[in-house]
Amino acid sequence: MRKLTFLIFILTTLFFLNCKNEKKSEIVEEEIVEVEKIQFPTNTIDIITRSMEFQSVDTIASGWNTFKYKNLSNETHFFLLDKYPEGKTVDNAITDIAPVFEEGMDLINEGKAEAGFAAFGKLPEWFGDIVFSGGSGLIAPKHSAITTVKLEPGYYIMECYVKMPNGKFHTLMGMAKPLVVTEAASGNTPPKATVNITLSGEEGISYDKAITKGRHIFSVFVKDQKPHENFIWHDLNLVKLDTNANEEALEAWMDWSDPKGLITPVPNGVTFLGGVNDMPAGRTGYFYVDLKPGKYAFISEVPNSKAKGMLKIFTVE
Repeated sequence: MRKLTFLIFILTTLFFLNCKNEKKSEIVEEEIVEVEKIQFPTNTIDIITRSMEFQSVDTIASGWNTFKYKNLSNETHFFLLDKYPEGKTVDNAITDIAPVFEEGMDLINEGKAEAGFAAFGKLPEWFGDIVFSGGSGLIAPKHSAITTVKLEPGYYIMECYVKMPNGKFHTLMGMAKPLVVTEAASGNTPPKATVNITLSGEEGISYDKAITKGRHIFSVFVKDQKPHENFIWHDLNLVKLDTNANEEALEAWMDWSDPKGLITPVPNGVTFLGGVNDMPAGRTGYFYVDLKPGKYAFISEVPNSKAKGMLKIFTVE
């Protein structure tokens, strides 16, 4: 009788565990199906770079807009949308801003860092009124990035300030394009995210769930914002890391104010896959990506990102 009771107990336990595992499998399968169902947008504003230029439209509607950036060049790029104060245009950027950054960077490259940073004090007072309003994260050659941001009406400059092998900013080589955002509304709505990321200068990078393979829409909420030691606000970039990638080399490369930072070529084993560029506190941007199994990182373009919690390594199984 005891043996029969024990046998019934074992069979009941096995049945319960089997049902529990079946339910767990069903839940996981449903999550995978949902990710696979994600459709990347086709109603996009196309941007193409073949060398050192942005080929795109000159005017767009305000509100939510989705940009598809095709980097057909041989260098890593991004696009950042700078909202200029009223009355200032790309001509002012060329005459008032570009020479100051060129002078400062030349001094830094010569090993005169203190003099280089002092030179940035020559920036015009209105430079502080520029609103960095989002854009793509860094994107590798022959790759595309899809990014959704909300834009207010105004005059913008689309720019990329990655550096050439000689240390010259891409902005000075032609990657500064005017873009007018009109009062007319786009009528678009933001997408539904699969993973929600919070970006904070005080708390670092965090996200609300494990990241699986397949298509994703990441939301990036900027909880707070501030200029870091290199004068840049924090952003979010997605990076694929090969087995030969060096995390310390990646972290150092992300600081443009270092003579070897943000310069072609990128560190070995590193492939940038987009993200969301600088935005004011309280704003949210989105980016789309199709993840394969492997090792990845989220990283901000700031000095000492790891210590600030702004370099997060994760693995997609």
